[in-house]
Amino acid sequence: MSLLSTAPDSPIAAPDLGTDALSPSGISRTTAPVLSVLTALSFSHLLNDAMQSLIPAIYPILKSALHLDFVHVGLITLTNQLTASVLQPFVGFYTDRRPQPFSLAVGMSFTLAGLILLAFASSLALVLIAVALVGVGSSVFHPEASRIAHIASGGRLGFAQSLFQVGGNAGSALGPLLAAIIVVARGQSAVLWFSLLALLGIAVLTGIGRWYQANLAVFIRAKSTIGQQRARPRLAHSRLVLSLAILIALWAIASVARV
Repeated sequence: MSLLSTAPDSPIAAPDLGTDALSPSGISRTTAPVLSVLTALSFSHLLNDAMQSLIPAIYPILKSALHLDFVHVGLITLTNQLTASVLQPFVGFYTDRRPQPFSLAVGMSFTLAGLILLAFASSLALVLIAVALVGVGSSVFHPEASRIAHIASGGRLGFAQSLFQVGGNAGSALGPLLAAIIVVARGQSAVLWFSLLALLGIAVLTGIGRWYQANLAVFIRAKSTIGQQRARPRLAHSRLVLSLAILIALWAIASVARV
């Protein structure tokens, strides 16, 4: 059985995702979170952040091998952070309008390409391109992964986000340790071993993408229904304001008539 497949009566499945957790008759009602998806997301977050944290961990190696100074190291950090952080809101804005179920696997492919290039980069320019590709992979991963964690939460948003975040924190701690064990002893080319983590991440995220694609339509329909329900009180409020305005107008007319 696939890691991301859940039987209809499974205790970790969110039955009819979005319809129960987001149904108009029970918007606040929670269902069981889809633990297989949340666990896979957390593991993918671990892989992503481990590869991200690899870059600053090998600064001494890059500085020595390519004869860089601290200005160059700062430029590498700036490039990686601009692509890994600043791009995220733009990716999130786009995927809010056009969800992309397999964008997570595509983003991890950027990371894979960046790691391969970083392993053989012989100049500062190639290093900058490599860390930019790794950063793009992270920017694509985080917004859509957070959305999938929300969908798979079954209404338990705090638990889902916490489990997702644990993977990222663990990866940030694990990356420098792996760099010390693998890269320091073997040199810059040993970064290529981290591409195995990226390949594993692509496989896991492809499975998540299939689950996301299968449940996305249900979630969108349920969200649209909730939006329509929330719009109804606004209509009632506008009627109340209109009624008060009419009463005030009638009171003003009656006051003028008395005069």
